[in-house]
Amino acid sequence: PVTDGSRELHSLCAQLEFLLQFDLKEKRSFFGQRKDYWDFLCQGLARRREEHEGVRFVTSLDKLKTPVGRGRAFLRYCLVHRQLAESLQLCLLDPESLREWYYARSPFLSPQRRVEILGSLYELDGVTFHLAL
Repeated sequence: PVTDGSRELHSLCAQLEFLLQFDLKEKRSFFGQRKDYWDFLCQGLARRREEHEGVRFVTSLDKLKTPVGRGRAFLRYCLVHRQLAESLQLCLLDPESLREWYYARSPFLSPQRRVEILGSLYELDGVTFHLAL
């Protein structure tokens, strides 16, 4: 199993975060706080009938103060619960929303790249992650 001490985990999380932030448009909340990929994920998952368990878990953690911190906690939650690919796929279903959040160079705007990324992420479902949440 992959644990918190694994070098591969740190590399994987850094790459995931880079991918989610690459060519992300700068957006601000009503109060001026910069939005990040966490906000994109929340918006994409909000279309579901029931609240995503990972979003519910992360928002319940009072110690997380920034969108980046919440995004990282969400990625870890999804890795542990083998939900990363499915969760991201739900967020990538709406092309209009993707264009609202990302500029043209984002791999999420390329149908071929989306398939490749999601395919790789679905392969992670076969890996056991034992991480502190």
